[in-house]
Amino acid sequence: MEPTDTAPGTPQTKANPTQSHASARTAAGAASSRPVDSSLPARKGRVLPSAPDDGRRVTLEEYWAKWYENPYPDIDVSYEWNNGKLEAKPLANKPQLDLGSWFFELLRRYLATHKIADLINMETGFLLTMEDAAEPSGTRQAVRKPDIGVILHANPVPWGRIDQRSYAGVCDAVVEFLSDSTLAEVLRDTEEKKRDYALAGVKEYTILDPSGEHMRFYRLAPQGNYEDIDPDAAGVVHSEVLPGFRFRHEDLRRLRDLEALGLDEVYSGYVIPAYQAAVNRAEQAEKRVQALEAELARLRRERS
Repeated sequence: MEPTDTAPGTPQTKANPTQSHASARTAAGAASSRPVDSSLPARKGRVLPSAPDDGRRVTLEEYWAKWYENPYPDIDVSYEWNNGKLEAKPLANKPQLDLGSWFFELLRRYLATHKIADLINMETGFLLTMEDAAEPSGTRQAVRKPDIGVILHANPVPWGRIDQRSYAGVCDAVVEFLSDSTLAEVLRDTEEKKRDYALAGVKEYTILDPSGEHMRFYRLAPQGNYEDIDPDAAGVVHSEVLPGFRFRHEDLRRLRDLEALGLDEVYSGYVIPAYQAAVNRAEQAEKRVQALEAELARLRRERS
């Protein structure tokens, strides 16, 4: 089944990354009584209790029909599909979720002000088709569920129908929260997905890493590869896919409150844009009151 079709039980798009499988499935996966199939390929020589089918070979049609949504009632697990193999979405820790939620809220605030795109996240997948001379068909395919995906309204493949459970086009921008439980997970985000997202035509790719070690911002170059988006002289990163969306690199560590961002010139154009105007009006009113009080004091002195 192609992702444009609606498969029975295919998941709806989630609204908040803090309510993802990553934070919810820890207890369910540990307590599950489902026997583990030890014959399945295991990551780094081990079977993951929370994702016992990680590495199972299935066709793309089987993936859409059975594995796209959590197939078990007692294990909260989410699988991507990579060229015939299931890959479990790894668990996230609190710093990863905190940073991801903060960045998601920035994007949400931007799109509330500039209504030019929609967001998908966590459980919504899209199909990547990449040229690969090593494959008999000349192409390789994967279904990825980005932690955050941006779909411009100008994208030729629309998104948003009530019956859509997956996206049939290519996201314009993708954000992944770095998975770092194993070296293989780090390499998947920093090398494999980076390569595949570029080959599939994703215009911007952001890797969020609370440690800062693997924090990266990429844009698609005309040659079809990713080049770094470097912060400007003030340490601000600017998006080309979302004009006016910008953030200070340092704030990805600080995770400042929205009220503080609303008074910062980097963010005030889209984070609570009316807040800065309201504060300015209040300050002007306060100055007028102070001027009147000073004038009254002067008049009293003249009469005394």
